[in-house]
Amino acid sequence: MRSWAILALALAGLSGQPVKTASKQAEELEQRAQAAATAGDHQVRIAADLELFHLLNGSPIVVDALARAYASFGDAQGALAELNKLADLGQTDESLLGGRDQRYSSIQTLPGYTKVMARLSANQKPISLSNVAIVLPDADLLPEDIDYDTTTRSFLVTSILKRRIIRVQTDGSVTDFAVSPDGWPMVAIKIDNSRRKVWATEVAFDGLAIAPASAWGHSAVLCFDLPTGRLIQRIAGPMPSSLGDMVLARDGEPIVSDGDKGVLYRVSNGRMLEINKTDFISPQTAARIPSGEQLFVPDYVRGIARFDLNTGHVSWLNRDGADKVATNGIDGLYFYSHYLIATQNGSSPERMALFELDSTLTHIISAEVVEQAASPGRDATHGVIVGNNFFYIANSGWAKLDERGKLRDGMKFTKAVVMSYKLP
Repeated sequence: MRSWAILALALAGLSGQPVKTASKQAEELEQRAQAAATAGDHQVRIAADLELFHLLNGSPIVVDALARAYASFGDAQGALAELNKLADLGQTDESLLGGRDQRYSSIQTLPGYTKVMARLSANQKPISLSNVAIVLPDADLLPEDIDYDTTTRSFLVTSILKRRIIRVQTDGSVTDFAVSPDGWPMVAIKIDNSRRKVWATEVAFDGLAIAPASAWGHSAVLCFDLPTGRLIQRIAGPMPSSLGDMVLARDGEPIVSDGDKGVLYRVSNGRMLEINKTDFISPQTAARIPSGEQLFVPDYVRGIARFDLNTGHVSWLNRDGADKVATNGIDGLYFYSHYLIATQNGSSPERMALFELDSTLTHIISAEVVEQAASPGRDATHGVIVGNNFFYIANSGWAKLDERGKLRDGMKFTKAVVMSYKLP
């Protein structure tokens, strides 16, 4: 489940905890940088941004912030170097390209500035290597997550606005599978085909009018019978929580991410067990390595981590040529052979990318953009691997909602699609 404000929400921090979390560290560094900028202390500002750059594993958001800091300091070469790093990452800055950011006025006459603007602009070039597989008939669904039922050869899709799970046939026909027992948005879904169960989450997002205000901050993990859609179990999440993403461990137990609080939970014997609350700022849909109990956990802000379910050890994925690979803004992550497939609706531009891993599965050695800035591949959320095809939800509709979950003025929903990409 995507965060509403990529960095602002992530830097909100988790106050009152004895261990300084990644969120708290990031919050303090951001505050230090802002205070230094206000005071005109450019050296302290840059030092804080460099610490933040390290904490967030080279996030393009901080590269952009460093470029602005160097420009404000009058360091033209430093600013241009950071803008070129942003271009190397395949990213861009729309406000900069639109000429609305006056913080670069001191370097706009330099030849290097014109060249890097051309590079940043080129990064917005549409790329489309996917095909439309299914057009969902209801424009008001706001679909979020998708998984595949191997027995019926159909998809189950969660709906934010309709507050239900639908079954979608490959011909596009739709039937209801299950309705949210509390009338809240249905968010994450994972099918345990071998055990004939469906795990899902329902979330009353805090501040969003999609759910009643009396329920805001509540989440629950639900278990349904796959053949019938009958609700088997409901496990209430902690209050407050936003249990928006899920993966299944090898034993079928759900691993659930709270992207707002930065916490990972394991559902075991009807209980929500906190398994990590310090390393992640905004964990999203993780991918499990089939051969063991290792997860690749995408953090919307920090990048991709390897997480050991047995030991709890966290290590951040190394990137050979790290200045060429942007791993921020990942909503869904999926493991296939020696590749990671990422839906990056928090990058700029939004994209779907394929990261090739080395034999140890600890380094990203190359990246290929599959879909970028191309309609209808925009606004992608989650996907599922079926055979050697990756099916994912695009044109979901999230970008058309305001911060309260209301349709923005002048906007209207269009039918979401399920896209398909043939994997290597």
